[in-house]
Amino acid sequence: MPVFTRIPHEEYVTQVLALAGQIGGDGWTPSFIIGIGRGGLAPAVYLSHATGLPMLSVDHSSEVPDFADAPLVRLAARTRDGERLLFLDDINDTGGTLAKLRAALIDAGGVAANIRFATLIDNTRSSQRVDYRARTIDRATTKDWFVFPWEAVAPQAALNLDAAEVPERTA
Repeated sequence: MPVFTRIPHEEYVTQVLALAGQIGGDGWTPSFIIGIGRGGLAPAVYLSHATGLPMLSVDHSSEVPDFADAPLVRLAARTRDGERLLFLDDINDTGGTLAKLRAALIDAGGVAANIRFATLIDNTRSSQRVDYRARTIDRATTKDWFVFPWEAVAPQAALNLDAAEVPERTA
């Protein structure tokens, strides 16, 4: 059974503000923040408010092509027009989500220099790297299943199922 670590709202806000402080600090400012559904949607709203940057979303977790895959084609086209897109998710754990999004954007002709990724929590052992992060963990030592404020309303059974999807993360 994994250790469920709830992230208090105040800590979450601190993480969002840490990301906001990084945006533009390296000379790269996004045209849009793209919330990756489901876990990146709430952080993207907060980051949009913190930075004043507009927000869009990709409903990746829905696995409904019209809302998950089709927007990536349209977003890739925007990068060809010079727009910069910052994709935001709650956690970069295994890297599976980021790898899929990166590949889909590039396959659709996206300009890599105009695409960046950010997460609240970044696992150093992930197969993918992010450009901005609020916190870094190493899954070799940190096995907690993080429960973000928007997940706090989920039944424990649902949290158990989510944590069990990739057991090596928390074993």
